[in-house]
This record gives sequence, C-alpha cells and structure tokens, in this order.
Amino acid sequence: MSTPKKIQTVSCGTLVVNPSGQLLLCHVTNTPSWDIPKGMQDPGETTLESAMRELREEAGIAFAPERFDDLGGFAYRSDKRLHLYRVRAGAELSSLAHLVCTSFFPHPVTGEPTPETDAFRWAARSELRRLCWPRMGKLLVTLDW
Repeated sequence: MSTPKKIQTVSCGTLVVNPSGQLLLCHVTNTPSWDIPKGMQDPGETTLESAMRELREEAGIAFAPERFDDLGGFAYRSDKRLHLYRVRAGAELSSLAHLVCTSFFPHPVTGEPTPETDAFRWAARSELRRLCWPRMGKLLVTLDW
C-alpha cells in the first residue's frame, strides 16, 4: 500500500533589487521578522500573476510583466514550494515612503483588520539571515540576485 503523496502548495514572490544590490524586505506585522513580498498562488493564476499580485498587495508596487526575471521554483518546506522572480528597481524606489500594504488579516486578539506587512526596508545580503525567518534567510543568501 502506498503512502498518499503530500500536496505541495506554491508561494510566489519577488526579489526587488535596488541599484546598490540590496533586497526589498517587508516587515511581517506582529513578528520580529522581515520577508520578501510573497504569497500563495490562487487557482487559475500563473506564477507571474501571483507574484505580481502579492507585490502589489503587500507593498503597493506594480511593475510591467516584462521586468520580472523568472528565477524558477525552489524547495522551501515539505508542504510548500517557492516560485521566485527578480525585478531590478531604479529611481522609482529611491524612497520607500509611498509603499503600503493593502492585504489584511484579522488581528489575533482584537479581530480588527491588520495589514500583513507594516514597514519596508532595503537589506544587504549580509543582513538577511539576521532579519528574515531562518528558512527564508538561508535560501535568499544562496540565490543570484
């Protein structure tokens, strides 16, 4: 008798890189950690559509589809794979003051709508293991961005 195969979900995200080679990170609300803008692929979406939607929802950023370089899929957890894209940002992100998260979840205590991310920053490769969730930091430092 065979063991049922575990279903893997796909989370799609974007590595937004500035001219200094730093990566855009979003602060995960109510946690000490930072993350890249990413999220679950919806039924019927391509990985690019999902990555573009998540970037728009979590940071308020929209880039033309042709600016996204497909980095491919990566093992992440036993139940989840990541599909990542890279966008090289220019002067349009010289300031992060205009970025805003429009994706909300119910606050665990009050139930009030709470943004998924609540701050934005640029981070050097050397900072990623300290700032990000351990699994994400470990992966990001191995990628070519």
